[in-house]
Amino acid sequence: MEFSCVRTIAEWDALASEWDQLFARSHMQVPFLRFGYQRAWWQTLGGGEWDQDNSELRIVIARENGALVGVAPFFLSSKPGWQPALRLIGSIEVTDYLDFLVAPEALDKFLSGLFAFLRQDPELGAYPVEILNLREDSRALLALAPVAELSGYSYAEERLQPSPYIALAESWDAYLAGINKKQRHEIRRKSRNAENRHQTEWYLVEDSEKLAAEVDEFIAMMRLDPRKEAFLNPAMRAHLQATARWAFELGQLHLAFLTFEGRKAAAYFSFNVGAKLWVYNSAWEPVFAPCSPGWVLLAKVLQWAIAHELREVDMMRGDEDYKYKFGGVNRYVTRVLLTPSTRS
Repeated sequence: MEFSCVRTIAEWDALASEWDQLFARSHMQVPFLRFGYQRAWWQTLGGGEWDQDNSELRIVIARENGALVGVAPFFLSSKPGWQPALRLIGSIEVTDYLDFLVAPEALDKFLSGLFAFLRQDPELGAYPVEILNLREDSRALLALAPVAELSGYSYAEERLQPSPYIALAESWDAYLAGINKKQRHEIRRKSRNAENRHQTEWYLVEDSEKLAAEVDEFIAMMRLDPRKEAFLNPAMRAHLQATARWAFELGQLHLAFLTFEGRKAAAYFSFNVGAKLWVYNSAWEPVFAPCSPGWVLLAKVLQWAIAHELREVDMMRGDEDYKYKFGGVNRYVTRVLLTPSTRS
């Protein structure tokens, strides 16, 4: 493998087609590793999470016989409380899963070559490598420790937070039969209650001309939650709009709204990729709290997913109680810190 470092937007953009071809055979296929998502994230650096003036591309790529075979999508940055380090594009808050792009059969060779390349570069080899939001089922997590230590890095690993997923069945009734009896009755009761009290409809956003306005309404609903108000600064709103456009253009956006008497009551912003639904964010209208609109819409989204023969709904990071009420099972994300040893 021949390694090199991509440092400019122009060089990165030139990789777009090859990047997504590599993604299609990569060992970890999560929406956040697609070229379009990573470029959308970079436009605002995660909705302003990182400083534009203090963040630089350091994407390390590997080729074999001219073909792109591996990508470590690094950037170099720091901020208060976070030391200067190489981190994966997408770190930290708005990207649930991160990883390297490489086929499973080439993973060990790629990682060995990657860390050897970093160590021999006077700039790159001086920084720690901090890998956040690496899923515990990632092949890279198993391979990193021995490879890094052989290359002169110390290895530290920390479990961060749960990322529950809901396994689906062949039918709605079969799914309900597989979850806790009390919760099964609660889901049915809340759905009946809402439909008895309101004229209830739900829909998916499918009109490209209405997309931006619908995303704005989703954001406005999110801002009704005081915990999210400060989070949704202008840069974060731009990030959500760019991400929605990217997913919509790929035919992978699943933006669902529940309405009561035609008024928006709840919403789920998800990606429909690889026979799975990936729930990126959600919102609900507090005035309708007595009718549990978030629960009602999630039940409808799960029914839709089952009818479309999806295998799983990934609720992604966070241990919110409702995820477990619908049968969520924990899967965790991990932080790995690789620190270069001091050279004599």
